[in-house]
Amino acid sequence: MEYRSTRDPHAHTVSAATAIRQGLAPDGGLFVPTTFPEPSYDLASLTQADYQTIAQTVLGWFFPDLADLAGVARAAYGSQWASAAITPLVDLRGNTSILELFHGPTLAFKDVALQALPQLLTRAKQALGASEETVILTATSGDTGTAALRGFRGVAGTRVIVFYPNDGISPVQEAQMLGQAGDHQAVVAVEGNFDQAQTRVKEIFTDPQMAAALADHGQAFSSANSMNIGRLIPQVAYYFAAYGQAVARGTIKLGEALNFAVPTGNFGDILAGYYAKQLGLPVGRLICASNENHVLTDFFASGTYDKRRQFTVTNAPAMDILVSSNLERLLFAVTGEDAGQVASWMDQLATVGCYSVSPAVHAKLGESFAAGYANPDQVKDEIRRVFIEDGYLLDPHSAIGAFVARRYQEESGDERPTVLLATASPAKFPETVLAALTGQDPQTSGQAALAELSRRTGQSFAREQTALFGRQARAPRVVTPAEMEATVREILQA
Repeated sequence: MEYRSTRDPHAHTVSAATAIRQGLAPDGGLFVPTTFPEPSYDLASLTQADYQTIAQTVLGWFFPDLADLAGVARAAYGSQWASAAITPLVDLRGNTSILELFHGPTLAFKDVALQALPQLLTRAKQALGASEETVILTATSGDTGTAALRGFRGVAGTRVIVFYPNDGISPVQEAQMLGQAGDHQAVVAVEGNFDQAQTRVKEIFTDPQMAAALADHGQAFSSANSMNIGRLIPQVAYYFAAYGQAVARGTIKLGEALNFAVPTGNFGDILAGYYAKQLGLPVGRLICASNENHVLTDFFASGTYDKRRQFTVTNAPAMDILVSSNLERLLFAVTGEDAGQVASWMDQLATVGCYSVSPAVHAKLGESFAAGYANPDQVKDEIRRVFIEDGYLLDPHSAIGAFVARRYQEESGDERPTVLLATASPAKFPETVLAALTGQDPQTSGQAALAELSRRTGQSFAREQTALFGRQARAPRVVTPAEMEATVREILQA
């Protein structure tokens, strides 16, 4: 299995190990398989297997040259998970189920991939005979940072630098991230939004002078967000796991299609569902759910991606994104792997702020995707509605998925069962959840807000309390986007 950049018209190839090790292609594009896997498998046997077996199988389709993928799956999905199912499916009333992706050590879906990525990176370096120190450089809109810090903690030959938007994540997310950082790990706030932080990270990644400086010190960059193919592919497994659980409980019959509603920011989570569909999983509609920064909703409706709009800080901060990086991989697929066209669109996005796809490409997107969004008031209303009707507590991001899925079902008449991906524990956003349930802004935050949420709902958050507040948060360091590169250099020289 070899990989190439989404922007390289000459299709230069690298090994899977190199793609994982580098994270981002030198031309700024994203690594994709030169030939997408076409596996032959028994759907019933695979989807009814335990999660470790499903994960090992999926990883084997994309990374067959890496050693001991069974060991990767065992290490990534072991006792650090609160559920033996890893991603259990919970039924609500009607034809909607919840796929809980938040039972890992940092209570967010990012754990599914970021417990596996350190294992994959270690084996990739072994395959390449590489001995340099890997510098994980990443921008986060809330959960990737904590999951990366936790996933790479204690992994030999790595260090982690995380940038996050100051005042752009929840108080609990910030406290958790600042409490996670340990030896060879740094967390830095950026005066700006996630898009600004992510853009600068990409620029630092592809700066030849920075790469040369790192090489002089026996170091090299890699990424922990879903730009890295080693972070993206582990997410494919939970679509297969969800399907197997739906069949087992009689929600669908084997071979029937499931819809998936996915709260979407950087587009990696829902792209994993598209990849699952390309691998033969019976996926119906992928419902792309956005918050008030609804650039993706507008794109799927019109075929024009336009980031030239007001950036809004919402009560679903992990989705406060205007540049969804993984959309590039989808465009590469639906254009018939036209890297020149993808590169042109990405250049237009960087220089002009928008691009438009052809009517044929727009129609191709509509074959698999639907899209919608929820504003902050609708988010709170949906949290309250689901709790009243089903006794189930959603975090604000998952509530967006629930709202958009319900609207889609009402407007389209699509009656296929729908799986909603619950991307984080409500305990990570107690202020917003309390506001939704009580109808007024809470007078507390952090641990006090979580305790109040427990009192009002009768739900215990003992594990969440330990995971979120078990470590003392350090004071944040704050820099401007222009200072990020100098900050990286300073951290690495310390």
